[in-house]
Amino acid sequence: MKLTNNHKILIVGLGLIGGSYAEGFTSKGFEVGAITKEQSSIDFALEKGIIKSGQNVVDKDYVQQFNVVVFALYPKVFIEWIKTYQDYFKDGTLITDVTGIKSSIVYEIQSYLKETVEFVPAHPMAGKEVYGVENSNKDIFKGANYIVTPTDKNTQEAIDTVVEIGQILDFKRISIITPEEHDEMIGFLSQLTHCIAVTLMNCKESRHLVDYTGDSFRDLTRIARINEDMWCELFLMNKKVLLDQMDLFIEEFIKLKQALENEDVETIKEMMRLSTLRRSYFDK
Repeated sequence: MKLTNNHKILIVGLGLIGGSYAEGFTSKGFEVGAITKEQSSIDFALEKGIIKSGQNVVDKDYVQQFNVVVFALYPKVFIEWIKTYQDYFKDGTLITDVTGIKSSIVYEIQSYLKETVEFVPAHPMAGKEVYGVENSNKDIFKGANYIVTPTDKNTQEAIDTVVEIGQILDFKRISIITPEEHDEMIGFLSQLTHCIAVTLMNCKESRHLVDYTGDSFRDLTRIARINEDMWCELFLMNKKVLLDQMDLFIEEFIKLKQALENEDVETIKEMMRLSTLRRSYFDK
């Protein structure tokens, strides 16, 4: 479907990302509703004009008002929601998500859905180290990447609509890859980097270090302020891939450590030259 302002959009899970989606859609003239468990989140979003309506319970008549449903839930909660309420969707509904793991949930969810409802997964590569709809901001998507991960169960029309969502929300770059490619990539770019940040903060008691640190430590550990429930779930659901990425990191770290022990200046400099070159790709 080509999205128009006649289409109504439902956000399920009104946290930081769900709230930012809602604000983004509302700013473009769409009618946006929300379902989330905290009434205070509904009240805040209504007061700020982020949504037009909202409920803290799942009501079939309410769900059937919407053409597009965006799920911003933890992976396991998302699966349980679909198992419990998938019959509530009206025929022709398109659903998508913002979940940071794909292979372990996408195929299961698609297997539960009736044939008249289509799920096209997506992942906005954006966020902040704060939570809740109170911190939502549609501008976090500007300049960010957006990944669509369809399967062979998806139609081109539905894929195009989910790509269009990325365009509506002002993402800079939109990519289409498989769920498996997504999980391998995210294991390295996101999950491994969070593991490194957590490990750095656990190496030393750091209360006194704040008086001496420069930007390098702050930059490396920005993402160490972490939602332990969500990230632990994501790590475990992508366990094999993440362990492979951790092995890659450990191998390179040991190489650098051994070069230092052996005063192998050329290996150290070569590793630094390669890191400088590869980092330059991100600055273009």
